[in-house]
Amino acid sequence: MDIYKINEAEDLLAGNPYPGRGIIVGKSKDGTKAVSAYFIMGRSANSRNRVFVKRDDALFTEPFDASKVEDPSLIIYAAVRQYENKLIVTNGDQTDTVYEGYKAGKSFSDSLATREFEPDGPNFTPRISAVSVFEDGDFKYKMSILKSADAEGSACNRFTYFYAPIAGLGHFLHTYVTDGNPIPTFQGEPERVAIPDCIDEFTDRIWKSLDENNKISLYVRYTDLATGEYTDRIVNKNQ
Repeated sequence: MDIYKINEAEDLLAGNPYPGRGIIVGKSKDGTKAVSAYFIMGRSANSRNRVFVKRDDALFTEPFDASKVEDPSLIIYAAVRQYENKLIVTNGDQTDTVYEGYKAGKSFSDSLATREFEPDGPNFTPRISAVSVFEDGDFKYKMSILKSADAEGSACNRFTYFYAPIAGLGHFLHTYVTDGNPIPTFQGEPERVAIPDCIDEFTDRIWKSLDENNKISLYVRYTDLATGEYTDRIVNKNQ
């Protein structure tokens, strides 16, 4: 068993009908870019009625057709925000919890300690989060998952991972193992995934690997570590 194997995105996504929502963070193969990616999927009409939209340098989920929104809770939120030298990516409104926490002098972990998994039993969807901290021409990143301790949702277990970036390597955290009823929660450590140099290549490979019926939107961002400037891509199934 090769515990240091680096998987291709396709190997982790293709053929899986429902990994749910997913975050990938890592460093490009040439070592010059910090990379973050976030995708959403959905099984219900309410979940599928969404697009990614950028406003004020932040990324939001918004209804594609506002007249068809049934319940905005848990599906409409800021997914990506930046506070000073910190890029925050999450699968829910804990983006704002972390953002406001940084403003108040709190750490990533301390802010998330005030939150728990989503109240959507029997699934009890995990809250997954990541932050990239840029400093001195490089960056470090952390990832977090808040998940139910049991099938009843009686307690919350919290896991935080700290990473020193390695060129060509990223870590992938998603909400579910695959489809099911209830949907099985992600297990184990974030998965190791290869990060190419080209943003368009990476965007295309992730998007094409996601299940055609359930994929909704994808966001990919490459930040130049020397200049701090970034390039991003948004792909929405609903156009």
